[in-house]
Amino acid sequence: MDAASAPVLLAAPVRHRIFFYLGLLIILLAFGAPSGGLIDIPITFFLKNKLSLKAHELADFRLLAAVPLYLSFVFGFIRDSWDPFGMGDRGYLFLFGLVTAALYILFAFIPVSYWTLLIGVVLLTASSLFVASAQNGLASTIGQQNVMTGQVSAVWNIFISVPTVAALLLGGTLSERLEHTDADHAVRILFLVGAAIMTAIAAYGAWKPESVFANVRSEREPATQALAGLKRLARHRPIYPALLIWLLWNFAPGSATPLQYHLQNTLNATNAQWGQWNAIFSASFIPTLALYGILCRRFALNWLLWCGTVAAIPQFVPLLFIDTVRQALLGAAAAGLMGGFATAAYWDLIIRSCPRGLQGTMLMMSSSLFFVVSRFGDVLGTRLYDYYGGFSACVAAIAVVYTLILPTLLLVPKGLIATADGEAPNIS
Repeated sequence: MDAASAPVLLAAPVRHRIFFYLGLLIILLAFGAPSGGLIDIPITFFLKNKLSLKAHELADFRLLAAVPLYLSFVFGFIRDSWDPFGMGDRGYLFLFGLVTAALYILFAFIPVSYWTLLIGVVLLTASSLFVASAQNGLASTIGQQNVMTGQVSAVWNIFISVPTVAALLLGGTLSERLEHTDADHAVRILFLVGAAIMTAIAAYGAWKPESVFANVRSEREPATQALAGLKRLARHRPIYPALLIWLLWNFAPGSATPLQYHLQNTLNATNAQWGQWNAIFSASFIPTLALYGILCRRFALNWLLWCGTVAAIPQFVPLLFIDTVRQALLGAAAAGLMGGFATAAYWDLIIRSCPRGLQGTMLMMSSSLFFVVSRFGDVLGTRLYDYYGGFSACVAAIAVVYTLILPTLLLVPKGLIATADGEAPNIS
């Protein structure tokens, strides 16, 4: 390892300023992206309640609308190869924050239908992925270069959870408010809110705090070396077990649409209560994410991965014993607590596994994988729910898939996970 790529240990005040910068960006994007709770939840209820889609039809819409998300790695690869305006990741925030805001405004004033909504979500998602690739690439590069991948993972996921909680609460409540307005007006309000948030992200791109950008070195490869970069990525062995673990963790058949229909159709939960369930679930990740941020500086990642996985396997089992909405909300808290530690550990592993200069590609590849497996897991879950035993079959399937993570951990290179934060891992 030469001096230019040697890890740098940062003082606590500097790390905290970096975390604040990344956290604010994550919050804005979580609110403004069409796949975020503030936008996605009302669209889901709009399709279910105003267009009367059945469970599998709603899952099919989400499957189609997520096509750009399946190709997230392409946006990450562009981020690793192209430098808009010579501003690096800030150029993506500025340019595509404005582009996404303009698309929101355009579709806010187009008469709504199934197909216009589908096309709008697809285009908005594609544009916002450029912003996401910049945020992901910047955060992972900072984590690697300053040997704080575990802390970045914990902070990243905490700051994702906070706006997710707010967005889910607001999204569920907003969907109920929009129930009493006509379809075109409801979508217009929703999309104009998204436009305002994405405009704020564009303004964020003009900000260049020294504490952040003085502590990150560009590893972006020239566009002429793009093919060589892809070959290097394909030969980088640590990415494969990390991505396989991420696949198994996010497949979870039954944790989305079937759970929504189970709560609303069986337990008579309202739109707002479904939003509350998701908000509690996301908020309950935070205590164990914060615990991970402390322990990752004291224990090797290997130990944290095993502990997190064992704790997460029964994550949705408590939901088998609920009879009321109140019990379901308590089950959401239990499920969130069991999942937070594992999420941080897996994300830590993914950041450590990134090849140098290809952080955007790797992180967005994990994003692609997340949306592919979660959407197809949702489709499988709706089939289990509709035709093969209801929600109990979904919970059993989730537990089996999570158990398969344990043998997969044995495939991770030992040197990669033998160290704690602050110690350079061996990623060869």
